[in-house]
Amino acid sequence: MIGITTKKTETATAAAGPDALGFVLAGGQSSRMGQDKALVRLGGQPLVAHALGILRQAGLEVQVAGQRSRLAEFAPVVEDCESGRGPLGGICAALAATSARRAVFLPGDLPLLPASLVAFLLDHARITGNAVTVSSVNGFAQTFPAVVNRAALPALLSELERGSGGCFSAFQAAAASLNQPVTVLAAELLAQSGHLVHAGGLPAALWFLNVNAPADLLRAQAHLQASIR
Repeated sequence: MIGITTKKTETATAAAGPDALGFVLAGGQSSRMGQDKALVRLGGQPLVAHALGILRQAGLEVQVAGQRSRLAEFAPVVEDCESGRGPLGGICAALAATSARRAVFLPGDLPLLPASLVAFLLDHARITGNAVTVSSVNGFAQTFPAVVNRAALPALLSELERGSGGCFSAFQAAAASLNQPVTVLAAELLAQSGHLVHAGGLPAALWFLNVNAPADLLRAQAHLQASIR
């Protein structure tokens, strides 16, 4: 009887879908890059492909969130119904479109992040049940990658509607609405303890290099080439 019950439970869980999905945020205007940042190539791949690859390596099914329907060739796209609402609009659209309990959000401009960081944040969020889980480097909390519980959606929508200044402040408000702080895990400590590994051996301080402008792209390319020698 125990075996039958377990089998039925596993079948029901599989039918319900994954408990977490990964979303690449790609709704920005790419004004500093001068062209569609998601399609700029780094190491032979578009930045959006790098971001999707990081999430897939962390064991997640992936989608793209934001005003980027032309990115459907890379992954299914969840479009924000209103343009110009930035990454918070994409986050809310993604959470509203999924039945998964958690969503992992990653912008397309962090190509040097290790998948192990995403996987660790997600595991921590699953164990603790916390509303929002992010990492920090050099003592500063990083907005992304972020693991967000779907229970935070109503508060995030409220922040979006009132014109919240940014995603991290919206995360703080959403977590507070559920009587929690934003959970912040120090990336350097996790790396030093062996919980995180970067395939190219890059130190944690370089993982969060934002590729927003051509000069950033050159720096990321140099770090990428050095990491694969």
